[in-house]
Amino acid sequence: MSFTGRVVLGTFVVVLLAVSVLVWSTARSFRSDLQGEIEQSVERQAALVREAIPKDSLAWQAAVRRLGLKHNLRITLIDRTGRVRAESDVADLATANIANHADRPEVQAALDGAMGSAIRRSETMGREYYYVAVPGHPGVVRVAAPLEGVERTLSHVRRSMFWAALLALAVGSALAYLAARSITRPLVGLTAASRAIAAGNRPRFPHSGIPDIDALVQALRQMSQQLDERFETLRAKRAESTALVESMVEAVISTDDRGAVLTANPAARRLLGYAEQQTLPPLLELFRTRESRDVLQAVLNGDPVEREIRLDGRSILINGRPLQGGGIVLVMHDLTEVRRLETVRQDFVANASHELKTPLTSIAGYTETLLEDEPDPATSKRFLGTILKNARRLQHLIDDLLDLSRIESGRWQPRYEDVDLAAAAADSWQGFAERAQPQSVSFKVDAETPAVGRLDPEALRQILTNLYDNSLRHSREGGHIVCRIHRELDGWTVAVADTGTGIGQEHLPRIFERFYRADTARSRAQGGTGLGLSIVKHLVETHGGTVSAESQPGQGTTISCWFPAA
Repeated sequence: MSFTGRVVLGTFVVVLLAVSVLVWSTARSFRSDLQGEIEQSVERQAALVREAIPKDSLAWQAAVRRLGLKHNLRITLIDRTGRVRAESDVADLATANIANHADRPEVQAALDGAMGSAIRRSETMGREYYYVAVPGHPGVVRVAAPLEGVERTLSHVRRSMFWAALLALAVGSALAYLAARSITRPLVGLTAASRAIAAGNRPRFPHSGIPDIDALVQALRQMSQQLDERFETLRAKRAESTALVESMVEAVISTDDRGAVLTANPAARRLLGYAEQQTLPPLLELFRTRESRDVLQAVLNGDPVEREIRLDGRSILINGRPLQGGGIVLVMHDLTEVRRLETVRQDFVANASHELKTPLTSIAGYTETLLEDEPDPATSKRFLGTILKNARRLQHLIDDLLDLSRIESGRWQPRYEDVDLAAAAADSWQGFAERAQPQSVSFKVDAETPAVGRLDPEALRQILTNLYDNSLRHSREGGHIVCRIHRELDGWTVAVADTGTGIGQEHLPRIFERFYRADTARSRAQGGTGLGLSIVKHLVETHGGTVSAESQPGQGTTISCWFPAA
């Protein structure tokens, strides 16, 4: 029920109860007053009637009848035995049939010499009377007044009060309705304003003119302003947190207490292979390996966990923490590249140590032989030549390491010039022409004309030198080496292709690592340092270009370097 209905109903009930009590108490008081007046009147009339009764018993019936009609009274004369001698409302001959009245309380009181009174229904007349009995001739004179007038008067009063009560109820309900409406109208406005606040909309506050409600409106307005300020602060913090989580390189996932995913940043979706708008399944369905499910179950049980696992061939460090309100948050670091770099570093240390140890061992061994055995001049010269060869190899290795370190550290920057790529390719081959003759390895430049690129000429020479050296060392007798130069993707591609031994597919992803060799025995036997392709890769990337390799075992290798035009 609405507030207005309750106020009207409450007012109606209160007014109804008040009117009912008022009518009841008024009717009772009015009845008591009327009866009191009737008692006093009947008592006076009883005294008068007693004086008016004649001495002659034969005149009693006529006298009481006359007096009864005159004063609208019922008059009864009773002797001392209780027998009715005369009755104003009964014929003369019928008095003998009237029961003895000696047991009537008012009659007993009068026989004892006092005035008696009583209210009861008459057995003779069948009506309710007020009886007053006084001592008198022939024994007791009793006067009775009917109470029908009292009831008629009370009935009239009740009807008047009933209509007055109806009017009071109608007026009270109308006033209650108007009062309730004056209160509920601003309350309805406050309800609408509260809903608008809850929905995040701008509220409209009512004006009632009622001080208490206006104070409530003012308090609600202040609360709305404070909520707006706090919501704005929360929105800013949420946007900041969202931006922070979205921009994190680490994968972040949060769930509720049932394992449903609430938040998953782009890094997490990329890591798990889900599109941006794709719905994520529950947490335990995201990770299907036993190791990962054990980690998640431990976190769901409330234990913080930090563990590295294997997931789809990658190394993932999972850091899981339970949340206070239920659920968990997972931060996942993809350590695959880190572990790969650690492997590369370990391989580099091992390979560098081996590359340095080989010439140093030769130098130390031949030097000890010269110092201890004092061989003949021819042997000494041969030993010194070997020592010089290994020393130069060691120097070449160190120079390549220094060049590579200088390029990687950013201390070297290309000095751009317009370079004729075809001429540079031909000039760089001149140093290898003599080495190629014993193996009958041919060389040619296949270039578009004109082929002019803007890059560092010295860097280009070093790139081509390393590529030619690799191709020549892996070429077979009668092989071919071609340097192809053509325009591609708003830049120039310089590719060196040979018909040598080729490289297996399993080695191609790692040939640009330092000291990595696809054919270790052949490379070391021909004096390679294992750093050439790594230097090529870094020089090209410093120019903003890219390097790629294509090869088939027994069919040769092609190394392509792309340089941007600008």
